[in-house]
Amino acid sequence: MTLTELRYIVTLAREQHFGRAAEQCNVSQPTLSVAIKKLEDELGVSLFERGKQGVLTTPIGQRVVAMASGVLEQAAAIKDVAAADKDQLEGPLALGTLGTIGPYLLPQFIPLLQQSANHLSLYVEEDKLPVLTAKLRGGELDAILVAAPFNEPDIVAQTLFEEPFVLLLPPSHPLAAKTAIAPTDLDPVEVLLLGEGDPFREQVLDAFPHLRPQGELVRSGVSGSTLETLRHMVASRLGVTILPQTAASLPLYAPQILVSRPFQEPAPRRTLVLAWRVSFPRHKAIDLLRRAIQASSAAYWNYNTMRETGSPGVLLENRDW
Repeated sequence: MTLTELRYIVTLAREQHFGRAAEQCNVSQPTLSVAIKKLEDELGVSLFERGKQGVLTTPIGQRVVAMASGVLEQAAAIKDVAAADKDQLEGPLALGTLGTIGPYLLPQFIPLLQQSANHLSLYVEEDKLPVLTAKLRGGELDAILVAAPFNEPDIVAQTLFEEPFVLLLPPSHPLAAKTAIAPTDLDPVEVLLLGEGDPFREQVLDAFPHLRPQGELVRSGVSGSTLETLRHMVASRLGVTILPQTAASLPLYAPQILVSRPFQEPAPRRTLVLAWRVSFPRHKAIDLLRRAIQASSAAYWNYNTMRETGSPGVLLENRDW
């Protein structure tokens, strides 16, 4: 029994599909299957049911997977303790991020991070929240960049900043003539959203409940898989969409194709957080990452200037950047 085999069964239990689990583990499907069968033979039990509909974890398998998850967390903690004796700003730092956050912050803060710690190698992985959380717990990721609320046992989640939502629309749209948009201005029929189950979609619907009357989907036939897909759909005049400010600020289109408008105050917004394991010892690396993200983000500076004058924070601390 090895840590690799334990990671295989934890991943398979999460993905419920051999192909996806193998991809997550960066191995071939036969390699994964052989390793799991070997572990089952060693234990003398079947951990998984294989069928045409996918993979199901057996009752004994669920217990073993839960114990394996704990073992992987402890193994990650051992590595963390060993890493504490090394230079905290040298070597790899694995960061996980959501697709609605990473593409818009990474280009801003990575150059600053490289200037400040040129021996720090940043590895970035983009995935869905459950996968990022599992990999953070298992030690495959050192930190993750997500949106609040994010509350997990033994995980520290520190607020980076808040950023408002804005409306993205063609300049010919009637709402483009307004300086600020009221929530009641939005027509549920023409608002384009991400697919069902996406965290950012849920944040938008929480902020604008009338876009999902009686809990039903707004436009069952029209949705996008990424924010960039929504951006292109708006450019094609299929509707309007709601984006976080960082995503709308990128100059990807000329003003004659797309424009953005703020919402009336108090504008709906999201809170971005940086999360890491309580046991992770490279505090200097985490702090450097946090400050690089904040110092490079206009949303952070806007967030801090809106706070009460003289309130405690990191604004003054980061003026050295």
